[in-house]
Amino acid sequence: MRPAPRGSLFRNATLAVIWLWLLVFVLAPTAMVAVASLLERGTDQFVTAAFSLESFARLFDPLYFQVFWNSIYLAGVTTGLCLLAGYPFAWLIARAPGRIRPLLLLLVIVPFWTSSLIRTYAMVIILKANGLLNGLLLWFGAIDQPLMLLYTEAAVIAGLVYSLLPFMILPLYAAMERLDLRLLEAARDLGAGRTALFLRVVFPLTLPGMIAGCMLVFLPALGLFYIPDLLGGAKILLLGNLIKDQFLAARDWPFGSAVSVVLLLFMALFLLALVYVRRRRADAEAAL
Repeated sequence: MRPAPRGSLFRNATLAVIWLWLLVFVLAPTAMVAVASLLERGTDQFVTAAFSLESFARLFDPLYFQVFWNSIYLAGVTTGLCLLAGYPFAWLIARAPGRIRPLLLLLVIVPFWTSSLIRTYAMVIILKANGLLNGLLLWFGAIDQPLMLLYTEAAVIAGLVYSLLPFMILPLYAAMERLDLRLLEAARDLGAGRTALFLRVVFPLTLPGMIAGCMLVFLPALGLFYIPDLLGGAKILLLGNLIKDQFLAARDWPFGSAVSVVLLLFMALFLLALVYVRRRRADAEAAL
């Protein structure tokens, strides 16, 4: 029997390492969280081996329901603003000349060179009463006294958009770069205007990138606990803050795990939507 080709051995070893990584650092922790959410809180230990759905029942408490609603609202607004700002910017990058496209992509990636926590502290310096933004507005005479920008809901949204905008731009750019321009030319030849061209050609073809970008923005926006802490003054709670408090302060691991499971369900819904859209697109392309 001939030995396996060297390329095949390298591929199998790479796949084995990837699966081992996913098993140890993704699947196993996720399973532990799911199991902990179905157990009871212990007195001497974090959990006790007793089946209970009490943690999930507590999610319907009006106090926690309000946290869920605020989280979904702020994450939804953040996702919408990132989409409105990221879609035209991604289109600009995709249609830019080849010599300046890497520079534009570099501008998108540059924020990743610095910790998001440090960038959030920079937002504090910009938004505080004697910060840069109020100083510029006072200098131009637009306001008579400093505005209360920090520790507000708007500040939290601004911080989330600032941190998560690149995660919207990159999937949109990947979808737009693969867009066949001949389809646009054919639609124009058939008499399609700008609105019809966007709604019937560009939008459906870039929808997978939009869903991927929304998933990469919406889900982290629910869990970024340090941005509400720093920019909202700990007055605005997101699901990430609730999970952090349950694990670190209240020591209620089952309830914190139950909230984490809800985040996993949100992720599953986005993934199902992405798979559905891609399957529909593949079926449409196969029918042509």
